[in-house]
Amino acid sequence: MKPTGNPITPQGYAAMRARYDALLGKDRPEIVEIISWAAGNGDRSENGDYIYGRKKLREIDRELARLARRMKAARVVNPAEQPDKDRVFFGATVTIADEDDEHRTVTIVGDDEADAGAHRIGWGSPLARALRGAALGDLRTVRLPAGDKEWEVVEIAYG
Repeated sequence: MKPTGNPITPQGYAAMRARYDALLGKDRPEIVEIISWAAGNGDRSENGDYIYGRKKLREIDRELARLARRMKAARVVNPAEQPDKDRVFFGATVTIADEDDEHRTVTIVGDDEADAGAHRIGWGSPLARALRGAALGDLRTVRLPAGDKEWEVVEIAYG
């Protein structure tokens, strides 16, 4: 299955939605309250609370707009419902080995939920693009800044 648009796992979408709800329901009202209080203190040109509050409010509004756009474009794909589990597609956890037989396990997730520290790579990353459609034993070459690197698919799991 080849997802189009902005694929995301159900867990990734839930985390994005939780972030949006927290910003809109908690953080933004707190900042608006601080700005209102600071505005009531008089001169706004030298009022640090007011200036900082307005700056913080703009940051929150930008993040809310970004999250709203990403959620609108998101297409939730459940990896457990993948019909062809013998090939690498969205949501696959793949173990690959390089020329030196060093193994690496990565999970292919949406670009919005990628986290290199947790071994989750974005669907649009060079490694994920190279692995798409691969089966066990396939060799895939990834073009990296340091040069091309070849990986062999050792294991594929969906979960």
